[in-house]
Amino acid sequence: MNSRISKLASLSAALWVAATLSGSAYADATLDHIKARGTLVVGVVLDGTYGTLDPVTRKPVGYNVELAESLASHLGVKFEAVEVTPPNRVQFLQQGKVDALIASMQYTKERDEILSYVPTPFEEIAGSAMVHKGAGIHDWKDLRDKPVCVSQGSNYTKPLIEQYGAQVKAFKGMPEALLALRGGTCIASVHVTPGIRARLASASGEWNDYESPMPSQLIPSPSVIWVRKGQIDTVAAFDRIVKDWHRTGFLIDEGNKWHMPPSKQLLDWHQQYAANKEN
Repeated sequence: MNSRISKLASLSAALWVAATLSGSAYADATLDHIKARGTLVVGVVLDGTYGTLDPVTRKPVGYNVELAESLASHLGVKFEAVEVTPPNRVQFLQQGKVDALIASMQYTKERDEILSYVPTPFEEIAGSAMVHKGAGIHDWKDLRDKPVCVSQGSNYTKPLIEQYGAQVKAFKGMPEALLALRGGTCIASVHVTPGIRARLASASGEWNDYESPMPSQLIPSPSVIWVRKGQIDTVAAFDRIVKDWHRTGFLIDEGNKWHMPPSKQLLDWHQQYAANKEN
């Protein structure tokens, strides 16, 4: 496990200790409530990258949806998906409308301050930029003093502003930000790399006039499952499941199934957990 992930695991362990010392029983009650209810409710983003609505059944389908279904299956309960968006996903979780989030939320220190997370990541995702061909954008530094579209709550906002001097404009979600790019509101739209690649590779040809020219990806970060603060037992139960996903290759299979090839980090995690049965 690399140093960044080891640090995340240490941070999570510290949270568990703090919650235990404080005598918190909230986590126990939450996991018991999920099992008593017989249903795990998970917030998922349906923006066309990790999930969408099936045009026939009108039910949520996709990568994040199937990960959530697997969580429920491992717990021996039913699964219910609730659509969330970048602006409301944290609120939905904190208000108890969902039990967990698998909603395109990479680890950040800011999110860690208000939520708890499963310490074993299920992927590592970075950001990419989509720009119009001929826009003269070839590197992240070319975004200085230029308007850039992102989703509200995006973890790419901070580096775009602080490292590259971009003028960030936030929209409800990725579809809205990309629409603003097409309308000329922004010079670039920055989102998770799988979402950008999927649109550029789409057979519809909708994005034939656009490209993702940056030579590097923005802040590769661990993708984790988020829960409410202090959910000790829920975190522990989910963590065992995520480790099993790595051991069995489930995450690699899911990525390939939904046209999102696994990152090198995910392949490394699979080898690590498959080789060490005690993890």
